Amino acid sequence: MQNSINWPERYLPGTGDNFVSNEVIVRGVSAARVWRYLVDTSTWESYYDNVADIGFPNGDGPRLSDDVSFRFGTFGFPPLDAHVVEFSEPGDGTPGRLSWTARQEGAPADRLDVLHAWLVEDLSGGRVRILTQETQIGEPAAALAAERPNPMLNGHQAWLDGLLRAATPS
Repeated sequence: MQNSINWPERYLPGTGDNFVSNEVIVRGVSAARVWRYLVDTSTWESYYDNVADIGFPNGDGPRLSDDVSFRFGTFGFPPLDAHVVEFSEPGDGTPGRLSWTARQEGAPADRLDVLHAWLVEDLSGGRVRILTQETQIGEPAAALAAERPNPMLNGHQAWLDGLLRAATPS
């Protein structure tokens, strides 16, 4: 049985305005190596073109860790205020878990509340599994969900693909 994302009740898949799930399973790279590129925000823009303006208002960073606050722009939104709510590095038989909430305040038409979660785990046969899922709540999320193809689904796939390219030894 494969591991799954730990979901706070507020963000349970299917209860928000937009939900996407992206997953890859590949050989040739370890969970520890993928994790290094995932939690180091200074590398994000080198492999994912849908992120910008990453900052740490409390002076933390660029490495994510438990309870860290950060900001970043994505999907054309102004920079979102994000906060790491789950952080557990991958270990022997234990998946890596990273989740953050991200919010945009303002009028109802602009308000957005997100939980973005990652699970990174080594599998038998020298394989690694990377799962990323996101629940979004708010009018901007509903607008994204109505677009075809869903830009969040495609954007997160691009993030996974770029993360793998960055982490795979050449």
